[in-house]
Amino acid sequence: MRIALAGDVMLGRGVDESVIRNPASSPAAIWGDVLPVMLAADYRLINLECVISARGRPWRPVTKAFHFRAHPRAIEFLQAATIDCVALANNHVLDYGAEAMLDCLTLLDRSGIGRCGAGSNLNEASAPAWLRSSQGRLAVVAVTDNEPDWEAGPETPGVYFIAYDHQGLRDPHRSRLTQVLAQVRRQADFVIVSAHVGANWGAPSAAMRRLAQEIILLGADCYWGHSNHTPQGIELFDGRVILYSTGDFIDDYAVDPEERNDLSFLFTVDVEQSRATQVRLYPVQIENFRVRLARGEEAALVSGRMRTKCAVFGTVVEFQNNVGTVMIG
Repeated sequence: MRIALAGDVMLGRGVDESVIRNPASSPAAIWGDVLPVMLAADYRLINLECVISARGRPWRPVTKAFHFRAHPRAIEFLQAATIDCVALANNHVLDYGAEAMLDCLTLLDRSGIGRCGAGSNLNEASAPAWLRSSQGRLAVVAVTDNEPDWEAGPETPGVYFIAYDHQGLRDPHRSRLTQVLAQVRRQADFVIVSAHVGANWGAPSAAMRRLAQEIILLGADCYWGHSNHTPQGIELFDGRVILYSTGDFIDDYAVDPEERNDLSFLFTVDVEQSRATQVRLYPVQIENFRVRLARGEEAALVSGRMRTKCAVFGTVVEFQNNVGTVMIG
C-alpha cells in the first residue's frame, strides 16, 4: 500500500474567508497540482489544524492567541482530495469549545472521513481510526502534548493528551498508550501514530526523540509528527520510520523569511508485507491559501534543507526530478 501523509491543514481564518466560504472556489483547487500525487496513493491522511463547525464560542479569547474554525463547507474540500482520515489531537480542535468539536466529529462521520485523537471521552479520543481495503488494514492513533486542559476524561470530551520528558512517556500516559498500541498491533497490518507535539520551530529535542523512539518500540510502524511549522529530518529506527515533522501544508500564516514555513513536502510511505520500504518526498509550497508543488529555487531550498536535517539522523535522502527518496531496510 502507499500512504500519503501531509502536515497541518488549517482551513480557518483567512482560508475560510477567502476560499471555503467563497462559492466560486472549487474544492479541488485548494490542493493544486499536488492532488494527482495524493490520489495516486491508497490512503490520504492530514492533521486537521482547526475545527469544522458553525457552532461554539472562542475558548479563552483573552489568553489564547489564535482560534481556528472553518465553515462546514470545508468537508467538501476534504472530500475533493478523498481524505481518508484526519488527526484531531492538536491545539485547535477545541478552539470553539466542546460543542463545536463534537459537531465536527458528526460532520466527519456523516461524510465517511475517518478521524482519531479527539472524542466525547477518553476511550473515543484514544481509539484508532481503521482504514480497510484490499491493500490491508491501516490503523491510525493520534496524540498531542498541547493544551493539557483539553485532555479527554472518562466521561468528558477532549483530545488524547500525553505527557513526556527526556525519559519518555510519563504514567499514566505510558500505560494507556502501551495498551492502545498492543490492541491495535494485533489487528492491523500497519500502524501509524500521529503526534502533534513539540515546539513550533527548531530541530526535535532530546525528549521528542525519546518519545518517537518509544512509540516505535510500543508498536508503531510509522511516527507521523507535526506541530512544527517546518519539515524536520527523517530517522530510521528499528527498521521503521520516524517523520519528526511534516510541516505546514495549507494555512494563512505569515511566512518567516528565514524559516520559510510556506515550504514543506507531501510524504508518501510505501508498505510491503507490513513493512515500510521507502519514503518519497514531494516539495510543496503554500500560496494564496492553497498548496501546490514547489518549483525552481523554492524546491531546491526545501530539498537541500531536508538533506541536511536527515543527515543528522544518518538518513540519506536522494532527490531526482524534484522528488526525494529514502530507502528503508
